[in-house]
Amino acid sequence: MAHGLADGLAATVLLATDKPVMAAPAMNVRMWNNAATAANLELLRQRGVHFVGPVEGDMACGEFGVGRMAEADDIVAAVGDFLRSGGRLEGRRALVTSGPTFEAVDPVRYIANRSSGKQGHAIAAALARRGAETTLVSGPTHQPDPPGVKMVRVESARQMLAACEAALPVDAAVCAAAVADWRVAEAAARKIKKAGAPAPVLTLTENPDILSAIAKAGNRRPCLVVGFAAETDKVLDNALAKRQAKGCDWIVANDVSPGTGAIGGDANTVHLITVGGVENWPPMSKPAVAERLAERISEALEAAS
Repeated sequence: MAHGLADGLAATVLLATDKPVMAAPAMNVRMWNNAATAANLELLRQRGVHFVGPVEGDMACGEFGVGRMAEADDIVAAVGDFLRSGGRLEGRRALVTSGPTFEAVDPVRYIANRSSGKQGHAIAAALARRGAETTLVSGPTHQPDPPGVKMVRVESARQMLAACEAALPVDAAVCAAAVADWRVAEAAARKIKKAGAPAPVLTLTENPDILSAIAKAGNRRPCLVVGFAAETDKVLDNALAKRQAKGCDWIVANDVSPGTGAIGGDANTVHLITVGGVENWPPMSKPAVAERLAERISEALEAAS
């Protein structure tokens, strides 16, 4: 596909068509991770090809890893979403952050959090389906790449900030990543050994504030900046204060207390806080939250045009 070879019926049709293309790749994990495959995928994404999967799982060759074809139901759902979505965000650019960050303690250990990236990835997919040229800056997750999205993978908060700054300017930015507030001031160059040594004392230093940096980016500031506030108590009060302090336009607040199942789960109960007030959304799946938020973003950008 990437090089225009037409040595079979399917490849000939792909070369001849001027319609949108969606592909569901599947291959051995080492084939998927090969640099040539990665380069061809990036080339196809730049040409507008949308991808579903692959996902992690058992393969026909007996190995396990990323390379298994997405389930048929997921492929059908992705095609349906793509055909239904329309193009309300055609010509717009969007930036989404997702997942956790890893802050190194030594070459083996790191400070992290429980974020799965499910919500952020779903938001990126929903924006892309509406036609936005979407960049997803993601910390380490097990989520498949959303179709039609430019993926930028990072580990640390500083790497995430640099990737976000490189993606600007955009029309809308959604900061859904769970970024570590602190990092180890001096990560050890070698693995810290336990034998014959006292417990190490870690000195922490504050990480850059990505949401605040984007919201205060001057003439590169997006028209709409949306933050997330994951709280365990005083959810609305803390989220309102965060919106004021960060300078973002909207903030999505959710309760991540133990027992809610929000972190790592498939559902979410959120409150959208805007200049106009607080909207209490009912419990719904994370993809449904993403669709609703993408619609609100579409409306806001249309109104601002």
